[in-house]
Amino acid sequence: MNILYRKNELAFSLVWIFLYILLFSTADRCSAAIGTEKIVTAPLCVLFVLILWTWLRKNHLYELYGLCRPAGSAKDYLFFLPLIFLASVNLWMGVHLRYSATETVLYVVSMLCVGLIEEILFRGFLFQALRREGTKRAILISSLTFGFGHIVNLLNGAGVFSTLLQICYASAVGFLFTILFYKGKSLIPCIATHSLINTLSAFSADPPQEFALFTAAFLTIVSLSYAFWVIKRFET
Repeated sequence: MNILYRKNELAFSLVWIFLYILLFSTADRCSAAIGTEKIVTAPLCVLFVLILWTWLRKNHLYELYGLCRPAGSAKDYLFFLPLIFLASVNLWMGVHLRYSATETVLYVVSMLCVGLIEEILFRGFLFQALRREGTKRAILISSLTFGFGHIVNLLNGAGVFSTLLQICYASAVGFLFTILFYKGKSLIPCIATHSLINTLSAFSADPPQEFALFTAAFLTIVSLSYAFWVIKRFET
């Protein structure tokens, strides 16, 4: 792992992303075959996080990849308040328990881990590796790669329309998170928001197609508007 990282950081990040997509898609399909949601995925998530966390700690890379609290006083944290709206989107149609108690626990564990993993891989590894060739290019590629990575959901039974919507708003949210990391040097707000969005989907009611379209549009518009506001405010 260290040899590849020292030799080519971009290849290192792409290998991790490929392994993540392959392993977790396979785990989800195995869980579905067993008949218990996330029964295979949850333990794999925890193992994946432990491996990542141990490697980052061993190589003293926490700060480089934003695993540190944002700088500033408690008052400065008000800057992140709009993220609450993004995090709450899955509860707008009401609360509904989608899974059994056991499956809910497994789902929550998986989604909390996925938020952390995806932020480290896409905003951490990939973005930082691409920055060597230019920051603007790195922001764009990192955001679009994160968005289009959701196309793998088609392999797990997701509908074409819902997947296309997810690609659109995930790219916008990815852009926002990349900007927040670039300007604030911390991934913690992004990890927290990402994990909550994912986790609260376990308690969301099934929305009609029109509401899903509205939600995707809202997430896209708010994320892009917030990101460009951050860029404008912290121009250097």
